[in-house]
Amino acid sequence: MDKIKVTLAKGDGIGLEITDAVIDILEAAGAPLEYEEISVGEKVYLEGIKTGIPEEAWDIITRNGAFLKGPITTPQGGGYKSLNVTIRKSLGLFANVRPVKAYYPYIKTHFPGMDLVVVRENEEDLYAGIEHQQTPEVVQALKLISRPGSEKIIRYAFEYAKAHGRKKVTCMTKDNIMKHADGLFHEVFNEVRADYPEIEAEHYIVDIGTARVANDPNRFDVIVTLNLYGDIISDVTAEIAGSVGLGGSSNVGENVAMFEAIHGSAPDIAGKNIANPSGLLNGACMMLVHLNLGDYAYKIQNALFKTIEDGVHTADMKSEYTREVVGTKEFAQAVIARLGQTPEKLTIPRPTNHRIAIPGCNIRRVPKTLVGVDVFIDWVAMGRDPHELAHELAPLAPKGTLLKTISNRGIAVWPGKERDIFCSDHWYCRFVSEQYDATDGQAEFTYDAIVELLGNFNAADFNFIKIENLYNFDGKRGYSLSQGEVS
Repeated sequence: MDKIKVTLAKGDGIGLEITDAVIDILEAAGAPLEYEEISVGEKVYLEGIKTGIPEEAWDIITRNGAFLKGPITTPQGGGYKSLNVTIRKSLGLFANVRPVKAYYPYIKTHFPGMDLVVVRENEEDLYAGIEHQQTPEVVQALKLISRPGSEKIIRYAFEYAKAHGRKKVTCMTKDNIMKHADGLFHEVFNEVRADYPEIEAEHYIVDIGTARVANDPNRFDVIVTLNLYGDIISDVTAEIAGSVGLGGSSNVGENVAMFEAIHGSAPDIAGKNIANPSGLLNGACMMLVHLNLGDYAYKIQNALFKTIEDGVHTADMKSEYTREVVGTKEFAQAVIARLGQTPEKLTIPRPTNHRIAIPGCNIRRVPKTLVGVDVFIDWVAMGRDPHELAHELAPLAPKGTLLKTISNRGIAVWPGKERDIFCSDHWYCRFVSEQYDATDGQAEFTYDAIVELLGNFNAADFNFIKIENLYNFDGKRGYSLSQGEVS
């Protein structure tokens, strides 16, 4: 068999040691791989490359398609961006997949039968990294959720379940609060689930869902969720399974996939030959399956599990089942010595040799109607009294429009009675057509009215920060109401 070329980055800290250990195991198992090594991470950052990756490395990663990456260190301060996020977004690695399995009784856990997979959307949400300080007191972070991005990750989760013989997909959102952003993800989930009648589907609000994962993970099979929630849930699952050090993950895109351990570079133990290489080894096995080399993954994971069963452990796995505590290199040699052997208790199914289908998206366009505008301002005059602010703003409304509400930190503070609510220096003021209420929010606003309104704000010396246009989509309101606001 011709060797398959993959990109390799050893990373920083313990990455150097665990990557060497994993490569030794892959080669001993006969995996037909050829490695093209690149340098990424701390050293590259400190050479003045803010991304942490040289420009020429992108072509290598893209050309090879599969990328095995050790953990890296992002220097503190200096405006350095996370390389992991940069790689995921730059290469369109939309799906982060983290299988979590209990190694009971050899690794302590309260949940012996735990065996689930977290499928995390990997490009959107708050991880878009779009933030602005808008006033001395208020910072904004934009949470971006798209219909195509949601559909792609949700379909991938169902396809993953189908390919791996899993029976249930659970969606987790917070759409009781974020009715539009998380609500879109939930809506798409309900649409997609209809295409997979053979797979059970359910939805949880993410807070109670995460609590149930922590209390009873055995009730879950495949979890699909948004970026931030997935980041948290996948660490929770790894921890309650017994060890974050055992977790591997894949980051999958249409043309490139990256494979890694879920833990960091642990610089405090770097160079001491004590790090556990199992997480990266499990990530490498996911890479083998991705490359249609599942037989090699099966052979390696059986050897890994046999090593753990035999009580040969790194320090982080130490328990009453430990017979010998070994270092990173010695653990790799123990796994190599057991290639071809099978464990008695930590059994796994033989993986299928095919890639998960990358689903397409149904792009849809619906008519939208402009029905108003929110003008955000920085204002601290007159004791921060919203009624005084309304008195100043109401005359600025162009003919045929009116000031409907003033909100602060998501709370409607005008109109209505004065209340004991702290108001920051960050306000948003909603202007709509005079016919807004009479038409149940359907009366059109005009872009000319927005231009005139902003001119009036400027003439009155109001410090406006930004605007957000208010739209209805196919007659359905596409913006949130503030707490206490009457629609």
